[in-house]
Amino acid sequence: MKTISWNDFLRVELRVGRIVEAREFPEARMPAYVLQVDFGPEIGIKKSSAQIVAHYRKEDLIGKLVVGVVNFPKKQIGPIMSECLVTGFHDEEGMVVLCRPDRDVPLGARLA
Repeated sequence: MKTISWNDFLRVELRVGRIVEAREFPEARMPAYVLQVDFGPEIGIKKSSAQIVAHYRKEDLIGKLVVGVVNFPKKQIGPIMSECLVTGFHDEEGMVVLCRPDRDVPLGARLA
C-alpha cells in the first residue's frame, strides 16, 4: 500500500450525487450503464459510465445517492465523454457494488 499525504487526499473531490438518469451503454466493452448524476447547484449534472449491471437494474438506480470523484479530467469512453467517476467496491466475483451514503445528505456534500 502506497502512503499519501493528507494534502493529496484533500485534492480528490469525493462528492455525493443523485442518479437522475440511467441508460444502457451497448457500445461499452464491458456491460455498463451511462449515468447522469446530479451533484447539486455548485457542480451540476455530470455523466459517467458505470460497470454496475451485475447488481443494479437501471430503473432501480434513479434517485439513489452515490459517491463520485468530480475533479478528474474528462475521459472518452467509447462514444461518451465521462465527466466523473462513480465509486464502488468489487465483490467476491469482481462485480462493482456502489459506494453510497446510508442516509440523505445534501447533493454536492464533500466526503468528510
